[in-house]
Amino acid sequence: MFENLTDKISNAFKKLSGHSVISEQDFDDVLKEIRRALLEADVNFRVVKNLQQGIKERVIGENILDGVSPSQQIIKIFQDELTAVLGKDKKDLSKSNNKPATLLMIGLQGSGKTTTSAKISKKLFSDNNKVLMVAGDLKRPAAIEQITKLGERIGVETYSNAKASSPNELAKESLKLASTKDYDWLVFDTAGRIQIDNDLMDELEDLHQTLNPSETLLVVDAMTGQEAVNVATEFQSRVPITGIVITKMDSDARGGAALSIVAETGIPVIYIGTGEKLDDLDAFYPDRLAGRILGMGDVVSLVEKAQQSIDQSTAFEMEKRLKNATFTLDDFLVQLEQLRSMGPMNQILEMVPGFKSLTNNIDKAEMPGENDLKKVEAIVLSMTSQERQSPEIIGGSRRKRIARGSGTHPADVNRLLNQFQQMKKMMKALSSGKKIPGMPF
Repeated sequence: MFENLTDKISNAFKKLSGHSVISEQDFDDVLKEIRRALLEADVNFRVVKNLQQGIKERVIGENILDGVSPSQQIIKIFQDELTAVLGKDKKDLSKSNNKPATLLMIGLQGSGKTTTSAKISKKLFSDNNKVLMVAGDLKRPAAIEQITKLGERIGVETYSNAKASSPNELAKESLKLASTKDYDWLVFDTAGRIQIDNDLMDELEDLHQTLNPSETLLVVDAMTGQEAVNVATEFQSRVPITGIVITKMDSDARGGAALSIVAETGIPVIYIGTGEKLDDLDAFYPDRLAGRILGMGDVVSLVEKAQQSIDQSTAFEMEKRLKNATFTLDDFLVQLEQLRSMGPMNQILEMVPGFKSLTNNIDKAEMPGENDLKKVEAIVLSMTSQERQSPEIIGGSRRKRIARGSGTHPADVNRLLNQFQQMKKMMKALSSGKKIPGMPF
């Protein structure tokens, strides 16, 4: 997520680091690089122009703070301006006083509305709400079956009627059912529609009038880039959109949609989809996302995920081992499994402050990935207890034996040992509160 953009912005700011005085020419050169990086990330040119102008005006108008280097202050200004572009404040779903509060999901075909409906329903359900999902897509044959199965997986009830004459009729039926059974939320999934199809958009207007939704969420695909702005503008002209969900953010290394849509439409982003699993839906925090784009990580989100996924007693024991330099390969395996439970490894690691810069000097092949954990487990379990406690004793013959026992190659064993040493160094630095290389502040 934002990988290309983060790399280019970080490289641009490196040219300012270490300077006690920054010339206007140096600053302009960096600003041009950032402008180019944003445009290549498919950010709307008006957004880029306004962001660039805002940064320049603040840099020229502000005095350098005592104890803060010019490069650090410029980075902070950029973060503030970027946060403003992304929407400044987090927005939550608004629940009406009447039951049920209604959530209308709209968007183009293939944007991920049905899966997103289930993800949001799961969040609402986990907050002790009684939720009803409605299969309002009467055009796609498998839509009813899909939402029914998703409902079963997350423990949320669903309603469908393939014989309904129209989505509007289905809306009336589902509202009556939800009111009778005292549901807190009704999540109404709709068929994908092209914004230039007047008949489909008329149908959407009628549906909106019938449901009178508390929230109307437009689901857009991050991979569409700037086109997401056009889609949002067209839909907004027909029904009042209260929020946006950007899906497939994990597949888009550019970030143009997220960086353009709020500034261009004024509609807040509420959620971002970060994977295919039903838990892969994150609340949209503009300030946190700005930090990740600038390579600063996102400590708050990392801590929140850790609190939800990691056993605290195990975490305290790990911290103790790290501080006492007794962190072993057994601990390493447990740590990787806990990180995995928090979400995709690459997304978790990019939340660690300075991790992006730290890994610039490390071979990507040396870093643990999503598909490596089973191999890691097999290798560690093929070691003796002494080898797990003291991996430095593992020489060539031991590597060959471990590789045979785990069904891998000696090179895989060597790679794991290198991964272990890198992870041990990084986590020891984190636990001791030391500054990690690459931290801009």
